[in-house]
Amino acid sequence: MSSIKKLAGQTAVYGLSTILGRFLNYLLVPLHTALFSRADFGTVAEMYGYVSFLNVILMYGMETAYFRFSNSNKDNPKVFSTALISILATSIVFMVGTVLFAQPIANLIRYPEHTEYVRYFALIIGLDALTFLPFALLRQQNKPLKFALVKNINIFSNILFNLYFLILCPYLQNKGVDMPLYDGQVGIKYVFISNLIASIITIPLLLVEFKAIKQGFDKILWKQMITYGAPLIIVGFAGMINETLDRVLIKYLYPDSSLANEMNGVYAANYKLSILMTLFIQAFKFAAEPFFFSHSKNSDKRTIYAVVMDYFVIICLCLFLVVTLFIDFFKHFIDAKFYEGLHVVPILLLANMFLGIYYNLSIWYKLSDNNKKGANISLMGAAITLVLNFVWIPIYGYTGSAWTTFICYFTMMVVCYLMGKKYYPIEYNIGKFFGYTLTAIALFFIGKMVNNLFPEPIILYSINALLLLVFIAIAFVTEKRFKTLFNH
Repeated sequence: MSSIKKLAGQTAVYGLSTILGRFLNYLLVPLHTALFSRADFGTVAEMYGYVSFLNVILMYGMETAYFRFSNSNKDNPKVFSTALISILATSIVFMVGTVLFAQPIANLIRYPEHTEYVRYFALIIGLDALTFLPFALLRQQNKPLKFALVKNINIFSNILFNLYFLILCPYLQNKGVDMPLYDGQVGIKYVFISNLIASIITIPLLLVEFKAIKQGFDKILWKQMITYGAPLIIVGFAGMINETLDRVLIKYLYPDSSLANEMNGVYAANYKLSILMTLFIQAFKFAAEPFFFSHSKNSDKRTIYAVVMDYFVIICLCLFLVVTLFIDFFKHFIDAKFYEGLHVVPILLLANMFLGIYYNLSIWYKLSDNNKKGANISLMGAAITLVLNFVWIPIYGYTGSAWTTFICYFTMMVVCYLMGKKYYPIEYNIGKFFGYTLTAIALFFIGKMVNNLFPEPIILYSINALLLLVFIAIAFVTEKRFKTLFNH
C-alpha cells in the first residue's frame, strides 16, 4: 500500500499541476468558440491533429527507451545524453526541412494560402520535441514540482499571449493604439503564434537538464535504444491515428465539403468536454510509467499493478458520471453554436477510459520486451479506426467518428488484456471492472430519465448528485482496500 500511496501522491502532484494548468488552458475554448466560426475552430483542431502524429515521429520511442535503459544502466550517465543528442539532431533537420518546403506541404493539406501555418507548427513541433526528454528526466528523478512549474509556465504563457492577441490587441486597436506583432485582424493564426512563443519560453527553463548533453554520445547504446524504441513508433503512430485522425478525416470524408470544417469544429469542441477524463489519464501516465518500471523487480509487482487498475477504473467512472450527470453545467464550457454535438460526449468519455485502461495493461509488453506485440495491437486499432471512419463518416458524420473511437479503444483494451494473460499474467479484477462499468452506465441512464422528468435545475442536480454518491458508496463498500489506505 505504501507503493500505491507513493503513486497516488505523485499522480496528485502531476495531476494538480496538470489539471490547474490545462484547465486554465482549456478556458481558452470558450473564448475560441465564441470568437471563431465553427469552420475556423475546425481548422485549429485539424492543425493540432497533425501535431500529434509528428510528435510521435520526432520522438521515435526515445522517451520510453530512456526510462527502460536508465533503469537497467543506472551507472551510465550517457543514457540521457545519447538520447537527447539524437532528438536534437532529428528535430533540427525536421524544422529546417519543413520551413523550406512549407508551400508544398500547405498545398497538400489544402491550405495553399496559409504557408505561415506550416512554418509556425514546424517550429512548435521541433521545439516541443526538444523538451520531451528533459521532462522525462525530471519524472525519472522524481522531481514533479519542477516538472509542474515548467509545464505551467508554458501553459500560462500560451494563455496570456492568447488573451493579448485576441482580447487586448483588438480593444486597444479600436482606441487607436498600435500593438506589437498584431496586424489589426483577429484570426486563428494568433492561436498558433501564442503556442510558438510559449514553446520558445520553455527551452531556457530546462537548461539545467540540457547541460547533461555534455556526457556525450554512445553509438552502441544508441543502437540498442533505437532497436528497443523503434516498435514504439508504430505504437505511438497508430495511437495517434486512433486519437486524432478522425479530426483530420472529417474534412476529407464528410459528404458536404462546405460544411466539413464546421462539423469538425463541432466534434472538436465537444471532445473538449471530456477534459476531466483526459486530464486525469494524462496525469496518471506521467506518474505511472516510471512507477511501473521502478517496481518491475519487486516480488509483489503484479499485485501492485492489479490494485492500481482497481483504483484507476473507479476514478475514471466517477469522472464519467460527474460530466454526464451534470452535462447541462459543463456544456457552457463551449459556445451554444456547438451544442448539437453534446450526444457524443458520453461515448467519448467511455472511449477515453478504455484508452486509459489500455495504458495500464500495456505495461506487460514494455516490461517483457515485447514491444512488437504492442505495435501489432496498435496497428489493429489503427485499422479499425481507418475502416470504420471511412465507412461511417459519410453516413453519420462525427457521430460515426465517436463510435469508431469507442469500438477501437474497447477492442484494443480487450486484446491487450488477453495477450497479457499469456505473456505477462497479472490477476486483474475483471469481474469488478465490468460490475463498476455497468453500474455507472445504469446510473447515467437513470440520470437521463431524471432529466426528462425533472427539468428544474435544483431538483435535477440534487438527484444527480445523489446518483454520483450512490456509485461512490458502492465502490467504497466493495473496495475494502480503501479502508486500509485511509487508515494509513
